[in-house]
Amino acid sequence: MTNADIGSPPSDRTRVKRLAPRGRYDRETIHAILDEAVYCHVGFNLDGRPAVIPTAHWREGDNILIHGHAKAGMLLALRDGADCCVTVTLLDGLVLARTAFHHSVNYRSVVAYGQMTEITDPDAKSASLKYFMDHITPGRWGAAKPPDDQELKATMVLSMPLDEASAKIRSGPPSDDAEDMDRDVWAGVVPSRLVFSEPETSPDMHLEKPVPDHARHLIRD
Repeated sequence: MTNADIGSPPSDRTRVKRLAPRGRYDRETIHAILDEAVYCHVGFNLDGRPAVIPTAHWREGDNILIHGHAKAGMLLALRDGADCCVTVTLLDGLVLARTAFHHSVNYRSVVAYGQMTEITDPDAKSASLKYFMDHITPGRWGAAKPPDDQELKATMVLSMPLDEASAKIRSGPPSDDAEDMDRDVWAGVVPSRLVFSEPETSPDMHLEKPVPDHARHLIRD
């Protein structure tokens, strides 16, 4: 794989140093991982102490976005300029080697650094939330009641450019040492993926309605 395939690190802190060949810096790879993941972890400084909070995310263009209650401590800190680190990991499998030392996991991950800015325009905020909902469950926005003015005011949407982002990927079988290849131990990969199960209708439904296609498609995918 050439530099043209993986891109170049946009900064020194995004450069993958440990197992450097696993690093990827091209937009296509970074975007694909962010789009497949459902949630991220946001690391930042909160009142002088480190904090890492899991939250749902989505991508629009070359930006990663998050949302939450307008008075949430994390969102207020990020809106006010706190530096942050956003991480996403997709677990693709458990790597079982012949020796304990070489056990590992197959994964695809993204690390992005930067600062977030608030989307304040009501129309832009509503459009971004629609994009988010329809990305997770295509067609759901049109089926659900859209947020009213008060609900929009109570929701903060933050966006961060992916100017400093890198991906790191491990794939394939175990990497045992040559002298261990003949050991009488099974070696291989146990694949892993996110699976959605049969939708469960809310017990407080007043109307008899079938599960919509936009919920069932998650099972097929």
